Amino acid sequence: MAAPDFPQRILFVGNSYFYYNNSLHNHLRGFVEATPKHKSHPLAYKSATIGGSSLDHHPIEWLTAPGQIGVKEPFEWVVLAGNSADALKDATRQKFSETVRQHHKVIQSRGGKTALYMTHAYVAPHKQASPENMAKIVDMFNAVGREVGAKVIPVGLAFEMSYKRRPDLRLHDEYDGSHPSLAGTYLAAAVVYATLYEATPVGSAYNYNGKLPAEVCQYLQQVAWDVVSAQR
Repeated sequence: MAAPDFPQRILFVGNSYFYYNNSLHNHLRGFVEATPKHKSHPLAYKSATIGGSSLDHHPIEWLTAPGQIGVKEPFEWVVLAGNSADALKDATRQKFSETVRQHHKVIQSRGGKTALYMTHAYVAPHKQASPENMAKIVDMFNAVGREVGAKVIPVGLAFEMSYKRRPDLRLHDEYDGSHPSLAGTYLAAAVVYATLYEATPVGSAYNYNGKLPAEVCQYLQQVAWDVVSAQR
């Protein structure tokens, strides 16, 4: 089934990277509802998260069954995220890829499309921070995305681009170097919006109720669009 021009039912399946900062799916809703032509569309976004989890911890058949988690019609997109360290070891890379294959078959059987949420890399003070990590993450997500025909949401690449342009703007939690800051979640949501809705977030009035300065929002919107456009 071809993905609709305007997806209304999206399920996010992942871990704490999704639920930090009032949850990624709520920020995606903010972008969509700030777009005048989309205001009248009813949205059914759900987020199934387990802190510190791997993708195989999630019961995808149960989650995607119509009506099971409060959405009567099938999800049009299911966004899958693995553990943030999956790409760093051969065994976890293989497990992630195997699980994506299995989950993708279930999602397809429900009439939906699969999207893979490319995680960002660790930064200091995280003990596993390394300049080599991003290349491993990109390789893992792109490889399995090509194999199953899933859309890759390049959040990790957007973080990388932003740090190159503005290293002063912190996108990670300062205490662990892993979880996203509010600006990081905002950037991730802009990338998800640009990828799944195939529309630019540049110019959006969404600013999380004024919690982020307009200049920062405009900058992050542009980064998101530049990265997504480059992947086409």
